[in-house]
Amino acid sequence: MAALEESLGFLIADVSRLMRRSFEQNLTGSSLTLSQARALAHVARNEGCRQVELAERLEIKPITLARLLDQLEQAELVERRPDPDDRRAYRLYLREQADKALADIRTAGAAIHVTALQGISETEAMVLASALRKLRENLSSR
Repeated sequence: MAALEESLGFLIADVSRLMRRSFEQNLTGSSLTLSQARALAHVARNEGCRQVELAERLEIKPITLARLLDQLEQAELVERRPDPDDRRAYRLYLREQADKALADIRTAGAAIHVTALQGISETEAMVLASALRKLRENLSSR
C-alpha cells in the first residue's frame, strides 16, 4: 500500500489546494477573491437558484454566502430577486457586468489546466476526469 502521504485522499487534497493557489495567482488584476469567483461561477451555472441552495452547493454557511453576495451585488455582478414562491427567499441572477468577471475566471481556469495537465496525454486526462467523476458520484450517494 502507498505511504500515507501518497494516499488518494492526500493527493486529491494537495492537488485541490495547489489548484486553488494557482487560481488565485492567475486571477491577479481582478478585484474578485477566490470565494467570490466560486460563488459567481456557481450562480452562472445555476442562475435563478435560491441563496440557500447555493450555500449548500458551496458548502458554506448561509450568513457567509450572504456576505459574499452583498459584495457581488455591490460590484454589480449579481442581483437578488424575491422568490415568487417564498417571500422569505431570494433567487440569484447575473448582471450584465458579470460577463467580464466570468471571462477572467475562465481565463484563469484555462491557464491552470494547461499547467496542471503538462505531460499528461489527452487520453490520460479523460481517464482521470472519468475516475474523479465516479469518485464524486460514489461519495455523493452517501
